[in-house]
Amino acid sequence: MNLWIVLVLAALAAGASAQSCTCDTLKWAVCEESPCKCEISVAANEKQQLTCSELIPKCFLMKAEMYRAKKGLETRTIGGKPVEDAFVDNDGIYDPDCENDGKFKAKQCNNTEECWCVNSAGVRRTDKGDKNLKCEKLVETYWVRLQLTHKPAKADVDASKLKVAIAEAINKRYKFNKDLVDNVEYDPKARLIVVDVKKQKGERQTDLANMAYYMEKDVKVLPLFKSQEKFEPTVGSEKLEMEKILVYYVDEEAPTFTMKNLSGGIIAVIVVVVLAVVAGLLVLFFARKRSQRYNKAQQREMEAM
Repeated sequence: MNLWIVLVLAALAAGASAQSCTCDTLKWAVCEESPCKCEISVAANEKQQLTCSELIPKCFLMKAEMYRAKKGLETRTIGGKPVEDAFVDNDGIYDPDCENDGKFKAKQCNNTEECWCVNSAGVRRTDKGDKNLKCEKLVETYWVRLQLTHKPAKADVDASKLKVAIAEAINKRYKFNKDLVDNVEYDPKARLIVVDVKKQKGERQTDLANMAYYMEKDVKVLPLFKSQEKFEPTVGSEKLEMEKILVYYVDEEAPTFTMKNLSGGIIAVIVVVVLAVVAGLLVLFFARKRSQRYNKAQQREMEAM
């Protein structure tokens, strides 16, 4: 009888231990016991081991998403620039090459013959080229601007308490240093919250991209966390539920995009504007010429009289 009790207790202990081996920072992770080890598939017959006590690096997340998309598994759905050289991620998700520690490699090719250079957030910062393209180093993103739009609130939002609320929510949800929340501005009519998150140039311990990517998932799709609670800062007694997010990236060095990679729509607009200016100048030129002829004719008529 005592033996049965021991076996039952052992089974219960094993079950409790198995439940404790989970990955709170990534719901897609598969975990095994003895010892606890969590990993995620990033390619056929290739798994990436994870450190679940912190946010999973964005590079690993994107690889996992690309693999899951190919397999038909759940993945994702499709305020102004802080400075002139800030830019957004217009290329979307791709299959990146990662360093062993989860950082993006400076040159990315997405398994094609076309390559480009990226910043530490994995966002393209140069024109695209061929395999001979040189990317000397991985340029660090030291500043992200988060443009958040919240759903209608039941009461007026106290703007004076918003920065503290945002910083605390970021710290609690993403285990991120709230002191890096540099500035928060609020437009109540547009329900727009602009959050600047900055670190010192040269600092390499904090990865702003990971926090921004997790927040994008919280707002746009579904949380990456095992817990499906979303990013909802509490201002007073009011929880703000976000419905839109746009992320701008500011690197330690300005990006090097050129005109040749502008979209067709933008180029068309530029051409139309240039043509309009040229047409205006031509009209002005001929109008002045007509006026000069008229004046000369008047003078000659007066001389004859």
